[in-house]
Amino acid sequence: MVRKKSNFGLFFGEFLRTYHTTGAIMPSGRYLAAALARYVDPAMPAKRVLEVGPGTGAVTRRIIKGLGPDDQFDLVELNDRFVDRLRHRFENEPTFQTVADRARVLHCPVEDLPAEKNYDVIVSGLPLNNFSVESVQRILGAFAGLLKPGGTLSFFEYIAIRKARSLVSNRTERTRLRGIGKALGTLLGPHEIRRDWIWLNVPPAWVHHVRL
Repeated sequence: MVRKKSNFGLFFGEFLRTYHTTGAIMPSGRYLAAALARYVDPAMPAKRVLEVGPGTGAVTRRIIKGLGPDDQFDLVELNDRFVDRLRHRFENEPTFQTVADRARVLHCPVEDLPAEKNYDVIVSGLPLNNFSVESVQRILGAFAGLLKPGGTLSFFEYIAIRKARSLVSNRTERTRLRGIGKALGTLLGPHEIRRDWIWLNVPPAWVHHVRL
């Protein structure tokens, strides 16, 4: 319980300090985490998994449960405080220690990873609706370059968030939100294989699963 409070406190502090890149007031709930990790399955052949924007590790814990004994796990995180917390968890927490010898915490933007189509599964916690249209396009391009043919990308967004924001935004912000919607629509239209509705989350969320 103390550890959970510590992780929540760090996450909330970073929400206040860096809302643009943190994007949520609290870590992902267990139902959202389970949906995001849906395609991380220990019954699958050996695979490489990438988590993007893991924060304090709420979804990471669920991903670890789905890893097989020969799977490799990379995490890419931009926030230096979250990086420190994640590395501490892999060094000190029993659940995280079980995969520590085949997990890497990378401190960089996902766009900096080599586009070598190395990953079978990508799980993203990035708050895409907070970014510029150009940033979203670069991130989606990075995902496409990192994912193996036939691999699965899972990411979330809060239900109807763009529509709700547009109702209270100025013209510039509405233009940005429309651009993000268009970029995501181009990806989801031909490639979305499943959408989970997570009502028991704060706030409720969609989880999109895409196969490229």
